[in-house]
Amino acid sequence: MSSLSHGNGAEGSSRFGLRTLALRDAGTLIGLVVILAVFALLAPGFISERNLLNILQQSSLNACLALGMTLVIVSGGIDLSVGPTAALSAVISGSLLLSGVPVPLAILAGLALGALCGLINGVFVAVVGLQPFIVTLGTLSTYRALALIYTGGNPVLGIPAGYRAIFNGAVLGVPSPIIIVAVVAVIAWIILKKTPLGEYLLAVGGNEEAAYIAGVPIALTKIAAYVISGFLAALTASILIGRLGAAEPILGNLWELDAIAASAIGGASLMGGKGSIVGTLLGAIILGAMRNGLTLMNVQAFYQLLATGLIILVAMIIDRMTRGRG
Repeated sequence: MSSLSHGNGAEGSSRFGLRTLALRDAGTLIGLVVILAVFALLAPGFISERNLLNILQQSSLNACLALGMTLVIVSGGIDLSVGPTAALSAVISGSLLLSGVPVPLAILAGLALGALCGLINGVFVAVVGLQPFIVTLGTLSTYRALALIYTGGNPVLGIPAGYRAIFNGAVLGVPSPIIIVAVVAVIAWIILKKTPLGEYLLAVGGNEEAAYIAGVPIALTKIAAYVISGFLAALTASILIGRLGAAEPILGNLWELDAIAASAIGGASLMGGKGSIVGTLLGAIILGAMRNGLTLMNVQAFYQLLATGLIILVAMIIDRMTRGRG
């Protein structure tokens, strides 16, 4: 009987959480609409089809990265190493391509390396028991240094056209990065909402002790989150070097901050146990739209940074208020 009562309580709490996330997603969408409306009035050409497509394409990089970050945050962790992970993956893939390795194998190698970097993070966090912030701060420097050492600090130039066509092409007028991120978002949503892994991530982030008592595989769950984050960091790097035609060891500088910002704006709680795939996408688009609009208005970059910081603070205040009500 007590087990049944506990189940009913958990179900009620889950439903409340879903309602709260739905409200947050609606609020985030309203925020995006307001930002679009404001810049439509202030920046000529902002709402043109070409510019809106450009915003989506620019936002796709941060969105892809932030989807992985969201899963880590939901599990109660943080991944500060996504930028260097992307850089290391990029230079390895680029070097393989220049050495004559077939494009599909070079892509797989880069993605596998990203997943391996995530696996290392996850093992240190979940098995060794170190704090996620400290682990990923350490690997941030380590992965960046490895990328610089491997290339001697020089960019890998001359990415083949076949590789670039995959990540920088278009399907029916829609740029490939947008399509790739849309597919990733659907998969991430399915993972978080429709699979045991998603339930485990939410449980571990919400109350790790209770999750352990309930039989949730804590270590494997955390490791899975970091592996996915590393994999998506590598995929983000693939998209970028496909666009630029070069892989630089300094690629991805401060990407982790943008990814965390998109997740936070979208409703992910940095305390863990709460996050939204839809919200993260909207958060990434909000950041992209804001920067695009401010650029069209010739606003200097440090004011754009100020606006980003203020949006993050507002998102944190909203999270605090909604969590307090729960």
